[in-house]
Amino acid sequence: MTDVHAQPGRRPTHPRGDVPAVEVTDLRRRYGDFEAVRGISFEVRPGEVFALLGVNGAGKTSALEVLEGLARPDGGTVRILGADPLRQHAAVRPHLGVLLQSSGLPGDLTVAETVTTWARTLTRPRPVEEALAQVGMGDRADVRVRSLSGGERRRLDLALALLGRPRVLVLDEPTTGLDPESRRTVWSLVREMVRGGTAVVLTTHHLEEAEELADRIAILRAGRIELEGTPEEITATQPATVRFTLGPAAPPLPALPGVRLVEPAPRVELHTRDLQPALTALLGWAAAEDVALGGLQARSASLEQAFLAVADGDPTTHPTRLETGSTR
Repeated sequence: MTDVHAQPGRRPTHPRGDVPAVEVTDLRRRYGDFEAVRGISFEVRPGEVFALLGVNGAGKTSALEVLEGLARPDGGTVRILGADPLRQHAAVRPHLGVLLQSSGLPGDLTVAETVTTWARTLTRPRPVEEALAQVGMGDRADVRVRSLSGGERRRLDLALALLGRPRVLVLDEPTTGLDPESRRTVWSLVREMVRGGTAVVLTTHHLEEAEELADRIAILRAGRIELEGTPEEITATQPATVRFTLGPAAPPLPALPGVRLVEPAPRVELHTRDLQPALTALLGWAAAEDVALGGLQARSASLEQAFLAVADGDPTTHPTRLETGSTR
C-alpha cells in the first residue's frame, strides 16, 4: 500500500523512522550502450541525510533524475515514500522537494512572482515571505530573476525546493556558487528540515559539506557504489600519515609495528592504521637515539583521502559496504 496519502500533514514522532522514505534497489540507467548507473542500492530513512559522492560522470545525477521522477530506470526499482516517483508522480509530488543543478527559471519574473507561481502548484506551501526570509532573500523580492547573482539564484532554487515542506528532499549540488557564509546558512536549513523528519539525498563536490551534513555516505565510481558507511567508517578505511625529515647522520628507522614505509629517508612518509601507538613508538625511538624529526606531521585519515582512493580505483576499497552504521 502506498504510504504517501497517509496523514500528509504529520511528521514522524522521532527523526529516524523504521520505514525507509527512499528505497533504491539495483537501480540501472543506460544511455544507448553506455550504462551510467550499474546496479546501485541504498535506503534513506526519515530524519537522515544520505550523500552520494563521486567524480563527474560517476552516475550521481543520472541516479537522482530517477529519484526525482524525471527519468525511467532501465532496471531495478525506486520508491519514494512507498510510491514509484515516475508512475505515481501525482502522489509523490506534494511530498518531494527537488533542487536541480540548474533550474532555468524565467528571467522576466521577480523573485516574489517566481515563488508565488511555484506555490500555486503545491498543496500546502509556506507563505512567500517566509520562504524568502528562510534563504535570506526577503530584501530581493521585487528583483527580476535575470538580475540576481549566481549565488542568489541558487538560494532562490533552494527556497522553491523547501516551499512545499517536503518529506523527502533531493539536493543536487545545493551550494554551488555560494560564498562560505551562505553555504553555512544552507547547512542550517538542511539540519532544520532533518530535525523535522525530512529525508535528504544530497550530492556535492564539497567534501566538507558531506562531512558536516551526512549521516551516511556512498562513494560512486563508474556507476557503482564502491564504498558506503558513516563518514567515520569511510575515513577509517584509509591509513593515517606521518611525515618528517631525517638528517644524513640519522640511524636507520626501526621496525615499527603496523607501520608501512612509503617514502624512505631523508623525507620519510609512513602509513599506519593505528596512529597513536605508531607515533608513540617513533617518538620513543627518536628520543633514545637523539634523532631530530624535522617538520614532523601526523595526520589522521580524511574523507578526501578515501574519496580519492575510490576515484583512483584503489583495490583496497573496491567494493566495500561497511555494516556497522549502515541500514542495508
